[in-house]
Amino acid sequence: MNRAFRLAPVAALVLLAGCALGGPKTEVSIYAPQVRIEADPAWPAVDWRLTLGTPDANALLDSQRIAVRPSRDRLQTYKGARWVDTAPEMVQLALTEAFEDSGKIASVSRWGGGRGDFALYSDLRAFETVYEGDAPKVVVEIQARLVKSGQGGGLVGARRFRAEVAPAGVEIEAVVAAFGEAMAQVNAQIVGWTLVEGERALSAPKPDAPAGK
Repeated sequence: MNRAFRLAPVAALVLLAGCALGGPKTEVSIYAPQVRIEADPAWPAVDWRLTLGTPDANALLDSQRIAVRPSRDRLQTYKGARWVDTAPEMVQLALTEAFEDSGKIASVSRWGGGRGDFALYSDLRAFETVYEGDAPKVVVEIQARLVKSGQGGGLVGARRFRAEVAPAGVEIEAVVAAFGEAMAQVNAQIVGWTLVEGERALSAPKPDAPAGK
């Protein structure tokens, strides 16, 4: 079956593979999903700082290759297409921008850009196109863990977030657009959950000190 991952996408960037050896030109398209979220008015506005770690991922997802699953137990990549960055780095940047665009948090930075009152760690469990028969769907799944920093800190909560979006077509451009929509759905869920759980952790009553202390 000649599915979308066999199609040659429209060129966005030409890489001269093997040009130093006089080899043929290999045309590779570079894609960057557009990810936008809308802030929920019900989300709390917070005055604490958040640090985002880069998601952990398996070797295939931790690359610029665009993963596609033609059957349940088989993973491939789209021919002649690459992400602009590795999937975990794209997810981290998009999530950072989602927090910033929400207007609900005092400060958010990626790991290494400063220490926050909370840290958000994650595992990228799925970032791929899945085929069920001839119909593809984009799946983005992230396991998130919110941790309070400093003395008396620790795990605040953990939750898995998942979105499935059917592309408008099997062409790579339609698939990339579906990735952007799926990322936006997951990011909105994570932003709202993080703000609520962080505020709850800060407002929770502290345990009484032992007698005589």
